[in-house]
Amino acid sequence: MTYLTIFTAPKPFTNPHINIIQRNAIQSWLQLGDDVRVLLIGEEDGLADVAAEFGVTHLPDVKRNAWGTPLVSSIFELARRASDSPLLAYVNADILLMPDFVETARLVASQVDRFLIVGRRWDMDIRQPLPFTRGWWQDFRVIVRSQGKKHPPAGSDYFIFPRSVFTDIPDFAIGRAGWDNWMIYHALKQKWPVVDASETLMVVHQNHDYSHLPGGQAHYDLEETRINAQLGGGMQNMYMLLDASHELLNGQVVRARRTKARLARRLERMVYSPQQTGLRWRLTLYLRRLRDRYLQEEDARHA
Repeated sequence: MTYLTIFTAPKPFTNPHINIIQRNAIQSWLQLGDDVRVLLIGEEDGLADVAAEFGVTHLPDVKRNAWGTPLVSSIFELARRASDSPLLAYVNADILLMPDFVETARLVASQVDRFLIVGRRWDMDIRQPLPFTRGWWQDFRVIVRSQGKKHPPAGSDYFIFPRSVFTDIPDFAIGRAGWDNWMIYHALKQKWPVVDASETLMVVHQNHDYSHLPGGQAHYDLEETRINAQLGGGMQNMYMLLDASHELLNGQVVRARRTKARLARRLERMVYSPQQTGLRWRLTLYLRRLRDRYLQEEDARHA
């Protein structure tokens, strides 16, 4: 029995750059050892061939919405049925992982029973296939810190959790905004620790354009994103990494530190108005700008 099952729903492999970065990501997961199993979900162009090439399990029969986009609920259900590992991890198909991914999962699981691990990513331009030689990640981490940029704590690109949780998920569209925010919201409402592993775990997002989406526009502007927000209970439930209840620091799961950015975010949630008009909305926008400024200051101090 494997310890951790990583599953994903890749984009079509027809775009040359998307093809390169998704292959890079999958190969980095396969370097994590025998304790990890990889599942590729969907029937997007080229997916079956890549799964066969890398010798990983392919699950094509995913349910889709009216636009043909795979549903998060179906993706998670297929992964759970096809695996027996105690931990599951959904990871976006353009994310590079290194050995600290499994180490982080083990550390948290040894301290709490039900949890959700999330964290910030590093963004980096990668245009070529990476050489996955023995110990490839050691030099790569140095390159990322010099050439990459830490992404703001908004969207989440990975979720590590025990298989006993997230058994009932709304029919969100994958690859559209909102569902990742709901994951944090739902875990907190269930009183599961949401552990921000940003200080411990490095994951790398390979930058890309949005040519794979309708009209080449970012997913934030799509109708499917609006529906995702509705399915999640509204914009007030769109939580972010700053809302995490805990952090992983020096190998220990501890309560999240009280930073200025987290305080501004907490106040932002308190005053948020769904009508997005009037004094409360103006105050919300002010607090967003304030927490973004605090974040920039905090990142600069730790650079």
